[in-house]
Amino acid sequence: MQKPAGTADRQALRGLILDFAGVLTADPDPTHRSWAESEGLHPEAWGATLNDSPDGRRLYSALEIGQLGQAEWNAKTAALLGAGIDPTNLMGRAWSKVPAAQRMAALARAAKEAGYRLALLSNSFGLDPFNPYEHVGIWDLFDVHVISEAVGLAKPDPAIYQLTLDRLDLPGEACVFVDDHPVNLPPAEAFGIATVLAMDEDDTVAELECLLGVTAAVSVRG
Repeated sequence: MQKPAGTADRQALRGLILDFAGVLTADPDPTHRSWAESEGLHPEAWGATLNDSPDGRRLYSALEIGQLGQAEWNAKTAALLGAGIDPTNLMGRAWSKVPAAQRMAALARAAKEAGYRLALLSNSFGLDPFNPYEHVGIWDLFDVHVISEAVGLAKPDPAIYQLTLDRLDLPGEACVFVDDHPVNLPPAEAFGIATVLAMDEDDTVAELECLLGVTAAVSVRG
């Protein structure tokens, strides 16, 4: 796990900025592999199509910044995945069983209760027909939502970090940003934001508890 960049002073920290997928959810890759197999595809078909195929990457990039709606993306990406793949709610089918990161959500709640302002900074994968944020139940945790589809910008474009700070009405030095992609951290650091690379949920929560001076309490139901 990467240590926070800079020398963040807990007394000066007032904002927590969280990525969504891989931070407020578990690592989605195992679920995507299982889903692909259930559709009769190679286990790596989802990742290979979205990340490695030039056409798939182009479609996904367009989806991220709102140039393409999720329904249209579903249809075009289903065709890339293979003949016979049903495009209906493709994104929702692939994502619906990805577990929420319950301890990270508890950490966010604890930070909010302690007076921190919270921002969700997420590269979108569409909002309709499948809304991943509502599905996981974290939308209302945040004071500020910066979703790439809605603002026409995507990480790691520096402009989206500036927009997040503007909406939080905080300087970079007052904020911590958590993301699971290393490429997304340096632009935040350039604004003076302390960064944490999320690789393991428990380790990330423990580091944030220390950094923010809060405790992530998860309710246990019998």
